[in-house]
Amino acid sequence: MTAKSPRIAFIKARWHSDTVDRAYDGFMAEVPKLIPGAAVDAFDVPGAFEMPLLAKKLAQTGKYDAVVAAALVVDGGIYRHDFVAGAVVTGLMNVGLETGVPCFSVSLTPHHYREEEVVAGFFCEHFVKKGAEAAEAVRQVLELDAQLAADDRASAA
Repeated sequence: MTAKSPRIAFIKARWHSDTVDRAYDGFMAEVPKLIPGAAVDAFDVPGAFEMPLLAKKLAQTGKYDAVVAAALVVDGGIYRHDFVAGAVVTGLMNVGLETGVPCFSVSLTPHHYREEEVVAGFFCEHFVKKGAEAAEAVRQVLELDAQLAADDRASAA
């Protein structure tokens, strides 16, 4: 891990916020255990499509060691969900490549989402799990980044 306490941005899409917010809950339940001392700042955006731009702006501030973005992109019957989901994931990956700040996606695109209690309940629970998995992924990448930085310092000495 870095010498300083890591700071992480967590972006939440507001479409289906009752479900998406469960990813944040799962993330926040694990962060204190996995990344002690980490600070997490939460940001809301209208939908998934707006996440990559905010992720880039946050990464460019130099304040964040990682950015996590969560959304639920559902099939509304007009076959645009696949395009949105693909654009979001590609956009987040590009942010990481362009800025050097790792970006993580907790963005799901179910094929058969319905706002029925049993289906919505399944996805709420699934998002908690995915949020926890994102915390573990952030921990691993931050540790790897710290190790690479230490190796660079050792090589330069």
